[in-house]
Amino acid sequence: MSFLHDFLPSSQVRVEQALDRHLPSVQTEPQRLHEAMRYAVVSGGKRLRAALVYATGETLGAKPEQLDAPASALELIHAYSLIHDDLPAMDNDDLRRGKPSCHRAFDEATALLAGDALQTRAFEILANAADPSISAQRRLDMVARLAEAAGSLGMAGGQAIDLQAVGRTLDVAELENMHARKTGALFRAAVALGALSAPRVSAATLAALDRYAACIGLAFQITDDILDVEASTATLGKPQGSDQRRKKPTYSAILGIERARALARAQHEAALASLAGLGDNMQLLVEIAGYIQDRTR
Repeated sequence: MSFLHDFLPSSQVRVEQALDRHLPSVQTEPQRLHEAMRYAVVSGGKRLRAALVYATGETLGAKPEQLDAPASALELIHAYSLIHDDLPAMDNDDLRRGKPSCHRAFDEATALLAGDALQTRAFEILANAADPSISAQRRLDMVARLAEAAGSLGMAGGQAIDLQAVGRTLDVAELENMHARKTGALFRAAVALGALSAPRVSAATLAALDRYAACIGLAFQITDDILDVEASTATLGKPQGSDQRRKKPTYSAILGIERARALARAQHEAALASLAGLGDNMQLLVEIAGYIQDRTR
């Protein structure tokens, strides 16, 4: 199965159907809040984090229906983070995925509440997923893993470092620390949740997959930084060059485009090396690493 031609489109459809089931309808009070939640979530996007959940879990023997809840939870956490990142107090972006960001389509207060509600709904979905094949302890492990990835030691902490770094010069190690939290933490959580949904997975396999996820997370961010310079607003679905205008530290600014590309290639190679000892059925994860390396938007 090809990731780009078969798996990615099918996992997109699957998680979007699951998200539709998990989100309150716009007819449910408070209607405006639920409309904003759906606006932010059901708005396209690559669904790459969900695809990582499905690909990891299915590679290790989990059934797709066992992966709907963790994939949905990951996407809700991601959507909440984008709502908050776009707010005037954060990155002040007016465009997201080719349309007005949530606070522009609604208002700042509604956007804040929509992000809050999506975050808590993610954990509700994980906690309440009815699947007797996944033990209560595994379910707790998944909740804890996602909470750590989203919190002050993960994504929220990375955003705080990012805000403090505007206008400053960071070295590569500091930049890597920031993005390992802000971007990489959710990639690692996606792979971990997929693996924890599988019937049997060893500690050694979990560790190898975590190394893989950390590498592709950084490769994703480096590529994002390059695309912020080279791609158009229409291609990106958000304002081109916004990081440069805000004087945010990026890999392309610190290293230059060519050295940044070389670093992304090195992360890609390290990701593949992490999979080398896990057998011959890792092709989907190999293809995801290649997609991240080669993407143009």
